Amino acid sequence: MSLFSGKLWRWRWQAWRSGESVPVAEHLGARFRQLPLLALDLELTGLNPRQDEIVSIGAVPLDGGRIQCRQAFYQLVKARTGVGESATIHGIVDGQLEQALSPQAALARLWPLLEGRILVCHNAELDLAFLGRALCQCRVSDAPLLAVDTLELEKRRLLRQGKHLAPGDLTLAGCRDRYGLPYYPGHDALVDALACGELLMAQAAAMGGNPLLGELLGP
Repeated sequence: MSLFSGKLWRWRWQAWRSGESVPVAEHLGARFRQLPLLALDLELTGLNPRQDEIVSIGAVPLDGGRIQCRQAFYQLVKARTGVGESATIHGIVDGQLEQALSPQAALARLWPLLEGRILVCHNAELDLAFLGRALCQCRVSDAPLLAVDTLELEKRRLLRQGKHLAPGDLTLAGCRDRYGLPYYPGHDALVDALACGELLMAQAAAMGGNPLLGELLGP
C-alpha cells in the first residue's frame, strides 16, 4: 500500500457516507448507464503530490453509457518550477506553458464539468491525490472525490480468472489490448482520458453491459 492509499480510501469512504459533491448515496443502486461519469487524466511533473505539479488536464464526460466528445476538456497548466525531466514523458515543454492558465484558473474552469460526477481514472489513486490536493490549495473545492479505477477493475478481473500478472499487463495500453481496443499514443491527457473512458465501456460490457456502481468500485 502506498503512502497515499490509506488517506484516499478514507476519502472515498467519506464520499460514500456524506454524498458531498458527488451524490453517491443516490447512485449506490444505480447501474453504469445511469451514472454521471467523467473520464479524467492528468500529466504531471513527477509522482509526489507534495512537491510535483499538474501540467495538463484532460477530461471527457460519459452519460448514458456513451462518451460525450463534444464536451471534452483539455487545459495546459502553468508549473511554478518548470516541467524538468518530465518533458521526456509527456512531451510538454516550458515554452508551451508560458500562456497556460494558473492552477487556480485551470481548476476553476474544470470544476463545473467535474462537480457532481464520479471520476473514471486509470490508477485513480495518483490522479485523486494530485487533483484533490490542488483543488484544496487553490480553494476551488475541498469536497471529497470518488473514482472508478479502470486499473483496479481490470486487476480484480484477472485475479479472479487466476491469471498471473506480468509487467505491462495493467498499463492503460495493455488493458485496452485485451479488449481489442485500438492503440493510442500515451501521455497526452485528453487522449488518455478518452482511452480510459473507452476501456471502462469495454469492461462494463464484459460485466454484462450495465453493472452496478458497487461492482465497478469493488471492495
